[in-house]
Amino acid sequence: MSKVHRLIAGLAVVVSGAMLSACAAGSVATVNGEPISQSSFDQKLEGTPMARTVLQQLVQDVLIEQYAKNNNISVSDQEITDRENQLKQNFPSGAWDQMLKARGLTENDVHAALREQIILDKALAKDVKVTPAQIKDYFDKNRAQFDKPEQVTARHILVPNLALAAKVEADLKSGKSFADEAKQYSTDPGSKDKGGDLGTFKRGQMVPAFDKAAFSLPIGQVSAPVKSPFGYHIIQVSARIPAQKATLASATSQIVETLTQQQEAPLIQPFLQNLQSKAVVVTTNPAFAGLFPTPMASEAPASSAPAASAAASPAPSST
Repeated sequence: MSKVHRLIAGLAVVVSGAMLSACAAGSVATVNGEPISQSSFDQKLEGTPMARTVLQQLVQDVLIEQYAKNNNISVSDQEITDRENQLKQNFPSGAWDQMLKARGLTENDVHAALREQIILDKALAKDVKVTPAQIKDYFDKNRAQFDKPEQVTARHILVPNLALAAKVEADLKSGKSFADEAKQYSTDPGSKDKGGDLGTFKRGQMVPAFDKAAFSLPIGQVSAPVKSPFGYHIIQVSARIPAQKATLASATSQIVETLTQQQEAPLIQPFLQNLQSKAVVVTTNPAFAGLFPTPMASEAPASSAPAASAAASPAPSST
């Protein structure tokens, strides 16, 4: 599983659980005016595997933060931004935001997860070693995957019928603002308020009819209506980036990241298990009895991570 998919899967578990446990006192819903109480909801939740998974995740979050503090590991906002930008490169323009929305995630959820990942990267760095020979060997065996295909930067206005598409095309060719037309007429929620901007994308990332038009249009020209399963598009390409063959130098940073992940992957779970084995986790709800074994006195030296405590019901986490 790629780092992108691991991050998304992890976020989905944490946030889904946090949403289940985040309701305030009182009722969580009413059915024809009859309330479902928070207490009955909590009782149902506490007996499910989801509740135990969420509590384990919240404890793990605390342990990672404690480890960072005890070992002087810091994470800057720029490091988080850089890591997020790397992830976004795996998604066409607008798809990242759509993915987060579909999973009920926020940018804060992503940043918290990335912060934890960066802490783990730094904690395990001493056990990870990527050599120039390994980098060259990986490049020689996987050279094609680092080549950059032709890309275009484009914007569009999506409308539901041909008559409106023809009107928008005529408006644009008469000199009206593309951004204004997009805001007024486009039905694409991901781009209409951004002037129709779709960013930069490679072949195959858009539906076939759109793809064919975008990669054949002259720069700056407003297209005739292009029909797709979503409706009719008026497209304008603002830039074209030629395909580029990768070199060892241009691919090195990506290869280092890949090889680091490969070496780090088998180390993460034992590292987290070690943190938890040394922590004193006290649960006050019988539903979670035995979830966190108490370490023997000899297993909990003074230098280990401080104890983490958890309340009866899992509280919302920033992750």
